[in-house]
Amino acid sequence: MPGNIRKSLLQFIFSGSYMKRWNDKLRPTELIEIDKQAHKMIAAWMLCRLEGRDKSPEERLRLEEQVVEGGIFDYLFRLVITDIKPPILYRIKANPEHYARLSSWAIAEAEPLVRPLSEEFWQRFQETVRKTTVPGRAGEILAAAHLYSSMWEFRLLRRLNAFDPEMEEIDQSFIAQLRDRSYLRGVPELLAGFPDTGHSNGEDTGAASDPARSARPHCPSALAGFANLCGQLRFQKRWSQTPRIPETSVMGHMFIVACYAYFLSLRLGACRARRVNNFFSGLFHDLPELLTRDIISPVKKSFSGLGQLIREYEISELDRRVFTPLNAEGLYCITERLRYYLGLDTGSEFDDAVMRENKAGKVDFMELNENCNMDSLDPKDGEALKICDILAAYIEAYTAMRNGITSDHIQQAFWRMREQNAKKMLGAFHIGALFSDFD
Repeated sequence: MPGNIRKSLLQFIFSGSYMKRWNDKLRPTELIEIDKQAHKMIAAWMLCRLEGRDKSPEERLRLEEQVVEGGIFDYLFRLVITDIKPPILYRIKANPEHYARLSSWAIAEAEPLVRPLSEEFWQRFQETVRKTTVPGRAGEILAAAHLYSSMWEFRLLRRLNAFDPEMEEIDQSFIAQLRDRSYLRGVPELLAGFPDTGHSNGEDTGAASDPARSARPHCPSALAGFANLCGQLRFQKRWSQTPRIPETSVMGHMFIVACYAYFLSLRLGACRARRVNNFFSGLFHDLPELLTRDIISPVKKSFSGLGQLIREYEISELDRRVFTPLNAEGLYCITERLRYYLGLDTGSEFDDAVMRENKAGKVDFMELNENCNMDSLDPKDGEALKICDILAAYIEAYTAMRNGITSDHIQQAFWRMREQNAKKMLGAFHIGALFSDFD
């Protein structure tokens, strides 16, 4: 039976917005855990799609669910053990006795936050955390995505820390570990996206040993180009005209919405396909903002037709900068799914939808929840995703005010979101009650 979503779990997910990464290195900008998790899961999704091209729909869906839950479980575990640096954690994992003690402690700490959501989810969380890694192909994909997103961060700060003797060792470790996972489809292409790794679509180009070739502009694969483009959402701050503590990026916000969407899917008793689609729809829902920046709702509604004009521009730019390069390399398994997540064939990412005869069709929530909640229809929620998007913004405003930031803009947004959702129901779940928990 579905449990309940509590304020404490939502705030725990949000707390990754405070966690700074590479805190012992000189950084060009703050690198935050929640942003890294988003980038990691975007990379993991791409690897999943490529890995699933020769699998049956059931096998592909099972793999995607394992990757989604494995990623969420790893994030929850890292939130608990926040003060343990990765090198120390790796040493602990190498000692079964020590890791057993650490994992038991982490599970006990997470129990009051996670267990109320779903007993089945809680049991899977425990089983996964007690192992040092997520098992099977899903674990290999998550490990590769983790290395990619961490290396992407590292390459931002490498030159600033040229005086640090660790830099070369860290860089070579990332390259070696990613090369070791080149058997995964897409990993060679992602590695080719980094200059001076000796890779170009998985083959040694010799660029690292040829200064003339190294000086040429780097031309990554379309896959690496898309992953790099997504990474830039780390730098785009939300509420850009309003001081907040903590600041949150568009990238981190997308991961928070993805987690909330998965939790709400569990609460609604969603089928496997619907849960997975809701997570990834949340993970990509603000991707167009990379092309238009974060335009607040009052501006979008400032005159009739502006919202539609912005939407048309977003679609045009998505086609030019995302879909066309990927399709040119035959990556239709990625572009077609992105179109579904972004609601490009139904009108909006916030449309409830199903797939019939390989075509996206719009439905209402009642129809989706009562008659279309089955893997064969590949359903995804739009109304629920919108609620999660608002809820994430609501918690951003709530947290800023709790931290002493009380601008008129934040207060007005907070109370507007609360009032608009006070009586909101999603099936039998009272959304308003969840909003009212934040006093």
